[in-house]
Amino acid sequence: MAVLAYASAVISTLFRLLAYIFLRVIPARLGPKALPALYVLHLSSLALLPADESAPPRPATHKNGNGISSKDEINETKPLPAIPAQRSHIDTVKTLLLSIPSPIKALTAANILINTILLLLVVDLVLEPYLDDAKDVIFTRVGAVYPDSARIVIRYPHENSTDGALVIVLWRQITLYGDPVWTSGPTVNLTQENDWVSTAVLDSLWPSTDYEYALGDAEGNKLPYPPNPIHFHTFPDPRLSTGSHFRFLATSCVTTNFPYKPFNGRRIKGFDLLADYLWPSRTVTQAGVNSVSDALNETDSSANSRSALDKFLPDNLAPPAEFLMFLGDFIYADVPFYFGDNAEHYRRLYRRNYQSESFRKVYENLPIFHAYDDHEIINNYMGAGNDSKLPFASADDAFKLYNANSNYNPAEPGQHYYHFRFSDTAFFVLDTRRYRSDVTEQDDAASRTMLGDKQLAALYEWLGKVNNTATFKFIVSSVPFTSLWQHDAQVDSWAAYPSEKLSLLNALHSVPNVIIISGDRHEFAAIKFNGEGQGHTILEVSTSPLSMFYIPFFRTLKSTSDGTVNTIKEAKTVVGGEEVTSLVEDELPQEEVVKYIAEGNYKWSSFEVDTRDPEHPVVKLEVVIDGFPAYSLEIIGRPVELKVSSALGSVVPNGFLNILDKIGLNPISWF
Repeated sequence: MAVLAYASAVISTLFRLLAYIFLRVIPARLGPKALPALYVLHLSSLALLPADESAPPRPATHKNGNGISSKDEINETKPLPAIPAQRSHIDTVKTLLLSIPSPIKALTAANILINTILLLLVVDLVLEPYLDDAKDVIFTRVGAVYPDSARIVIRYPHENSTDGALVIVLWRQITLYGDPVWTSGPTVNLTQENDWVSTAVLDSLWPSTDYEYALGDAEGNKLPYPPNPIHFHTFPDPRLSTGSHFRFLATSCVTTNFPYKPFNGRRIKGFDLLADYLWPSRTVTQAGVNSVSDALNETDSSANSRSALDKFLPDNLAPPAEFLMFLGDFIYADVPFYFGDNAEHYRRLYRRNYQSESFRKVYENLPIFHAYDDHEIINNYMGAGNDSKLPFASADDAFKLYNANSNYNPAEPGQHYYHFRFSDTAFFVLDTRRYRSDVTEQDDAASRTMLGDKQLAALYEWLGKVNNTATFKFIVSSVPFTSLWQHDAQVDSWAAYPSEKLSLLNALHSVPNVIIISGDRHEFAAIKFNGEGQGHTILEVSTSPLSMFYIPFFRTLKSTSDGTVNTIKEAKTVVGGEEVTSLVEDELPQEEVVKYIAEGNYKWSSFEVDTRDPEHPVVKLEVVIDGFPAYSLEIIGRPVELKVSSALGSVVPNGFLNILDKIGLNPISWF
């Protein structure tokens, strides 16, 4: 039976180790099945043990000729030393740590209690997303922002209404000269069928201007939420050739309460850290201002109000963030447990995130634009252009309601890929899931597609348009573009689509100042793509997770690719006192790692774009891990002679142009 005792200890120790990994390292889908089985197996092994199985062996006794045992003789002549109390404590600790069966019932009970508590914590992590449906969550946020309009998401449940409820967006421009009157904007009809969510478009705005909005009922009376107006800043007109200086952030992969802590079911620590990073009181204090409200000269504004705050900040501080690019895995529909293919299951997970006060601190103060990845659907999803493939319909329903409908207008109706601009910087956001070929069904790698024909054509068309109309071009891919990540990334990233990737890469090398942004891997890496000949270098910045697991002691990123290219670069030398430029050929890896940081549960990248000097455009990258700056890189761009319109009509909002047209004036004809 000693074997059974050791087996019981091994089973219990394994249970505890796996429980810790599941709760604090990675919430793998195997956990909800394996951990209860190990728990039951441990209890069963204890039940099979005799009551005195773990008692220490008794000293052997031998009778002598007088009938007195040798033990008694020893006790009479030389008493046995007492066992030190310290040794007893050590044995107790070992018994509890290693879950060793003990004849002492209290220790056995304590071991069972420890394992039971661990199992309950596992059950809490698994079931809380199902039990906490967040049906009463109320929220609003800003999505896509244009020079003359903005998209606004609203969720305001009215459970007592069967026909829905009308909510009006009340808005006004923020000024330093009194409070302007609220203007009634668009009206949305919130219905239970759409989970009480809708998106409104607020238009007739001016470029580069601060606004705020509130919500009202059908009569125009302010609703209790939001308690304070929500602020946003319209984008500058991209047709002005004045350069830009702005900042945005990028990250992906988020779930509530991981690494797990008891009684923290709604917390998303990554968003807490991000809020502290974006709006720290110490930053304003360093600028010589006591508080954000002082900086805003007692206006009803926030740190996100640009024109009022910027003048108080010294030049060496980064400008306020304009938006957050969230690159996918906003929910984990299948981790740690998949509750099934139905719309309510997916909607519940979105509601829980918006219910989080951690996330609320960010989305009420910063516009967010979304891409989606596999965990909004199911792990490693490959749609192959077939929207009837399960569980796409249920997943897409929730993604559109909560995230996609507030993105920019898609390049094609009904799609999730889109592009937009901020001044002279252009962005194209890819859909890398809906149209990718199923690698398990298509053996010929040369014929596989990641984007599908229409999306690929739209991307090439966009590249042609922004080549000479934008200084920096950002391509947003939910999965890494590089092929340096190994193991499952060889199937789930662009590495599995080599022909399409190579074709696209050749096109990108012909366009200056291309930066690829990606996520998904739960690690950070900056990757450089070297071009053949005099092709432009491309940089990829891959950052994740915002608030999820990373795996210690397990690295899968190669430092360089096996393939090489022959590059030709300009080299300047001084000959006879004169600077001479010559061309130098060099063989370099096609892909190589610039920086790799695997550690950290909470990661994001900040991109500060500065094109005010057209001869020296630059992007300053700052990577933040677990709340602290971990890496920075200055990306020097090439000058681009932009072809833009300087007509006065380009800076006048469409609403004002319509007014002029109604009174018989056509300003466009003036130029």
